[in-house]
Amino acid sequence: MKNLVKLISIIAIVIFISSCTSQQHAVQRVNYDEQIDLSGRWNDTDSWKTAQDIIEQIINDQWIRNFNQANNGERPKVIVGVIKNKSHEHIDAGTFIKDIEKAFIRTKAVRLIQGGEKREEIRYERQDQQDYASKTTMKKWGRELGADYMLQGTINSIVDSYQNQKVIYYQIDLELTDLETNEVIWIGDEKIKKYVRN
Repeated sequence: MKNLVKLISIIAIVIFISSCTSQQHAVQRVNYDEQIDLSGRWNDTDSWKTAQDIIEQIINDQWIRNFNQANNGERPKVIVGVIKNKSHEHIDAGTFIKDIEKAFIRTKAVRLIQGGEKREEIRYERQDQQDYASKTTMKKWGRELGADYMLQGTINSIVDSYQNQKVIYYQIDLELTDLETNEVIWIGDEKIKKYVRN
């Protein structure tokens, strides 16, 4: 009887293991810029498209022409600050910030200045060079570019759902502030609305 119980147990374990391993996932490579929306949640397409649209708004606004005229055609220097995720889901704001920074650099309309933790890392390296790099190659203190403006904002969302349907609304609000005067010189937003059916 004990041998029969052992045999049945072994057979059950083998069946369970084989059923777990028999499920294979199909993976297909797609172009990185192909729009694929599986869940209706914030995704790479939303991040990239929003960054492009926001930058378009910023560089086509009057503030940049005013700055150019007041500063002999010089481009304004901008730091991208904190963009807070206040939405209902986890959104990696870092990816969105990087999309904005890339879009700024591509337009060549502003000079992008490093801020936050990355700036501190660069300062640490510069400090390290004072002790360990040759005098001809070490980078000097006091030559950083001071930013003229900081871009900050929030990502918000509203979800309306009923039975197997839902509408997800995202609003990305950004503002550009003069670092010397604290004057808000530009406010813009981008909206995304998705209808999801389960």
